Amino acid sequence: MVSAVKVFKKSSPNGKVTAYLSRRDFVDHITHTAPVDGVVVVDDEYLRGRRIFARVAVTYRYGRAEDEVMGLSFFKEFQLVNAPVAFQESESDLSDIQQRLLKNFGANAHPFSINLPHHAPCSVFLDSGNDNTNQPLGVTYELRLYVAEKKEERPHKRNSVNFAVRRVQFAPLEVTSRRPHTLVSRGFTLSSGRLNLELGLSREIYHHGQSIEAQIHVSNGSKKTVKSINVEVIQHVEVTMISSQFNRVVASLESKEGCPITPGDSFSKTFIITPLVSSNKKRFGIAYEGHIKDQDVNLASSTLVPMGKSANDALGIIVSYSVKVKLSCGAIGGELCADLPFKLMHPNPAAQKFPVRRSRSIDKIEFEEFARLRRSYSLADD
Repeated sequence: MVSAVKVFKKSSPNGKVTAYLSRRDFVDHITHTAPVDGVVVVDDEYLRGRRIFARVAVTYRYGRAEDEVMGLSFFKEFQLVNAPVAFQESESDLSDIQQRLLKNFGANAHPFSINLPHHAPCSVFLDSGNDNTNQPLGVTYELRLYVAEKKEERPHKRNSVNFAVRRVQFAPLEVTSRRPHTLVSRGFTLSSGRLNLELGLSREIYHHGQSIEAQIHVSNGSKKTVKSINVEVIQHVEVTMISSQFNRVVASLESKEGCPITPGDSFSKTFIITPLVSSNKKRFGIAYEGHIKDQDVNLASSTLVPMGKSANDALGIIVSYSVKVKLSCGAIGGELCADLPFKLMHPNPAAQKFPVRRSRSIDKIEFEEFARLRRSYSLADD
């Protein structure tokens, strides 16, 4: 069976610089961030003493471009990396794909490997509720490879190659057996007894597209009657640049099964609820992991932070999730609520039995024109 590996290719407008990426994601492993590597091909006669530089910039847009008036701006751009591409690297430091590309393209091919600072924010987009916006809200990354005499020069579009890249996190490889669980209780004024609500989840980490199993047990020792049960999956978003926090319900269901739960009765049931992008499009403030127009977009993954640090220390847009259950006792009785956090993430590719990047035999390389991709919006595709 032929082992084929996809490599992303893009050329500069003048055709003098062509870059090949083996992957487009900076993967955050909490303890370290994996680099993005590849090969850039430039004719030595075109260089004429100049050098090839690699630059990574992050744009942090926290307001709509159409609201920018009188010199007011709602974005910040930071240059995280700007360094020359080393022409000589030890072959042992190169990936299998880089070695294969160098063999194919010869002396005009130069390998590169780019690392991001550990504090760099994850790529997250916020739905502006407007399909016509040209500048999406959120955190976007741009990798640029260009030719110049020194890195302080402003890159020219004609001899540079731009890629839209992302910084992403995956679920930890270590499988935890922890099952989130909470118990809440409420008493009522001028009424004896208490209403008890037990909420549990089957696991701590769910993958995108998986159904969430909310295990609910109600014990009514009060004099009130439970008329309905509401289950919600809530996305919590914190925009650190402007210290703004807001919540969005990304999935919900209301049930009257077992209701009314009268005084002295109890009720147990496992409710199944699935948060999906398809039911949340064109809703302002929903956080995604890519641009909403992309076909493979998902809800933003939960933001993981290193052990010993809090989410307040993270930069960019911090995303978390929780399941909220509400017992409605009518207009006079009010509600009893239980909230239980969980993580929503992609499975770690390293957990696959035969990861592509660890394969020692690459029989075929398939090149895909990067400009044709609709993955995540960036000025790189201008």
